[in-house]
Amino acid sequence: QPVRLPPYFPVQPKGCEQPSQQLFECVATKATTKQRELENAGFHKSYYDGSVQPPRDEKYAKYVREQQQQQQQVAGAAAPDKNDQKEEVATLPRPDENPLEQCTLDILAYQHCCNRALKKKQNWILTEPFRVQKEYRYSTTQEKQH
Repeated sequence: QPVRLPPYFPVQPKGCEQPSQQLFECVATKATTKQRELENAGFHKSYYDGSVQPPRDEKYAKYVREQQQQQQQVAGAAAPDKNDQKEEVATLPRPDENPLEQCTLDILAYQHCCNRALKKKQNWILTEPFRVQKEYRYSTTQEKQH
């Protein structure tokens, strides 16, 4: 099952400051960097079904495809070990990759902490839908006529 952010994601309840900040930092750095690599290689998925997104960097996309083909050929035949090349190929994006996989442990720590903290009375307001008081709402046309 794919790694996903919880439905209450940007919430930072009292008592969960450290896991929240670690997750925000991971999403802002590691996951965003991986997403940009996927976009450049043309492996990112569109939000809309049936929409095809071209790679942003054709040269990089071609390089990634060539490296994948070489890796498949090497897997079929015995080749001498080249540690540098293996490390480089391991960091290249794959078509089935989820950028949030970089933050799996941070997401689990955040969920564990928030599931406990959001039950506490001091954090209840964070799970409630936001309601605007009646005097601050836009008036309807009927009220304007009076």
